[in-house]
Amino acid sequence: MRLIFHYVRRHWAMALTAAGFLLVETIGDLLQPTLMSMIVDRGVVRRDVGTVLRWGAVMLAVAAIGAGAAAMRNIYASRASQLIGRDIRSDTYRKVMSLGFDDVDRLQPSAIITRITNDVVQIQNFAQGLMRIMLKAPITCVGAIALIVVQIPEQTSTVAVILALAALLIWANMHVSFPRFLAVQRALDRLGVVSREFLRSIRVVKAFVMEHEERARFGAASRQFADTNVAATRVNATYGPLINLSVNMGIVAMLWLSRAQDAAHIGALMASMNYMTQVLFALNRVSMIVNSATRASASASRIQEIFDCPDEFARRGGTTGDHRGVPSRESGCEMTPHEQTRRPMPRESVHESSHGPSCDPSQGMSRPSSHDETPAVEFRDVTFTYEQAGAPALRDVSFTMDRGSTLGVIGPTGSGKSTLVSLIPRLYDPQSGAVFVDGRDLRDWDVDDLRARIALVAQKPTLFTGTVASNLRWGDPSASDTTIQRAARLACASEFVDTLPDGYDARVGQGGVNLSGGQKQRLNLARALVRGPRVLILDDCTSALDAVTEHDVLANLRSLTGAANTSSPRRNGHDGHDGHDDRMSVVVISQRIATVRSCDLIVVMDDGRVAGIGTHDELLQSCALYQAIAKSQLGGDRS
Repeated sequence: MRLIFHYVRRHWAMALTAAGFLLVETIGDLLQPTLMSMIVDRGVVRRDVGTVLRWGAVMLAVAAIGAGAAAMRNIYASRASQLIGRDIRSDTYRKVMSLGFDDVDRLQPSAIITRITNDVVQIQNFAQGLMRIMLKAPITCVGAIALIVVQIPEQTSTVAVILALAALLIWANMHVSFPRFLAVQRALDRLGVVSREFLRSIRVVKAFVMEHEERARFGAASRQFADTNVAATRVNATYGPLINLSVNMGIVAMLWLSRAQDAAHIGALMASMNYMTQVLFALNRVSMIVNSATRASASASRIQEIFDCPDEFARRGGTTGDHRGVPSRESGCEMTPHEQTRRPMPRESVHESSHGPSCDPSQGMSRPSSHDETPAVEFRDVTFTYEQAGAPALRDVSFTMDRGSTLGVIGPTGSGKSTLVSLIPRLYDPQSGAVFVDGRDLRDWDVDDLRARIALVAQKPTLFTGTVASNLRWGDPSASDTTIQRAARLACASEFVDTLPDGYDARVGQGGVNLSGGQKQRLNLARALVRGPRVLILDDCTSALDAVTEHDVLANLRSLTGAANTSSPRRNGHDGHDGHDDRMSVVVISQRIATVRSCDLIVVMDDGRVAGIGTHDELLQSCALYQAIAKSQLGGDRS
């Protein structure tokens, strides 16, 4: 609950205003039966029409004031709860964006989505109810009981028995319904998972004509959700009438005990009956309050788990502090995906790299560099294991990549290729060993500066709803039209973009649904080139391209490597005179020999280990695994 009240305090003025109007409304409701008793006892019994009209006017005015206060209470409570939900949702989203990949993997994306949506709604509903109903119920209950005791003090013992019985029933209701409401939340999570899986895989489902099976899965999840809801509501349906019965029996008992009461005080008896009705309403509301608070508390603990995760930047040597627990930022701030330093593209240049002799692949050592310069990327005895994984994904990996060169990484499925390149932009940290970029250990880099130098083009292309140009400008929001057009030409994307009716202003559907797989891959590559990286990582991102297009793309990328560019614009504080040149280095991950064979250096991976390092010709002579791959893909022609 600490998380909830932390956000309520952010909007304390609005919450207190709502509470103030709620107090006025409650006082008005409590005054109504007393005013009615005055009309009866002082007007009706005495047949004094003037008294009836006078107190009737007062009663009407109190009702009007109460109605106005109720309307204002609803306005302020609704607005405050919406702002609280907005703040929690925004803070949670921002926190998720700051988490490392290991924490995201542990929390699971689908569960994170549920927390940002359904769990926040539970907290938001609780906050709104807190300011609209939950404060009113105990005030009404206490006030009504006090007025009953004042007006009919001899009924105090009867009221006490009624309240004790009602409290016992409410406690039993809470005890029985709590686990059932937790089951409802779990069933709702399951229903959401099934729905999201179907929507993500709708093409596969239709292609394999599996609609019937998916309907059955959704039907089973929906029935489970309905059954758990029925079980939970059945408890309330049982205990609610029992609570009503106990209070109504108390009203009957009070009427029976007051049968000999003076007729002149019949109005006070009527008021007491009305107050007992208000007590009944308040007790039912108290039961709802407890259930709502329980749900909100469970949701808050799930969101707090996200906030308790350390920031990736703090844990990995960045500049952002480790914000554990409840966030303390100013509310209402939004973070854009472009809040980091961007750099222009490197100038095109051509350079041929040369290397010394290959190392002994059996030792897994790095290939010595023939350049007397700091390597672009270096792995030193790196071992990495995913959380909850049974075996390391990488084992004692070592190699060196020269600046301005191309590095190919090849190996069978599951050999650790994608894991290897995910360490370069520090998406994960190795358990042992070290990774160096530009001669600096990744743990010594500011994470923003490091990732500003690196562009990763993943296996699965990702595009966003918008235009072609807006997607390319994810690489650099300030990029000019000339820059994005040049990047598209280098990625061989201009050949189809130029044919679109609106060119670079053509609309891109969600996820690039209106583009082919090869077109999406080329746009993803162009976006990375707009960024102007020092290290470009291609994680099997040309798999959907035909052989000719892939050859042209790789040839264009080689034109960006190998030649120093000390006259390029200033980038993140590096102006070309600090010992660092602007030659781009390219890492190519692939399972195809044809893709990596022209790379300056090739690393062969097998079961997380380096099986061989060298050029294509050298590996054909020294690496048995590379020979087997070449034979299976190239047949007799392995030149």
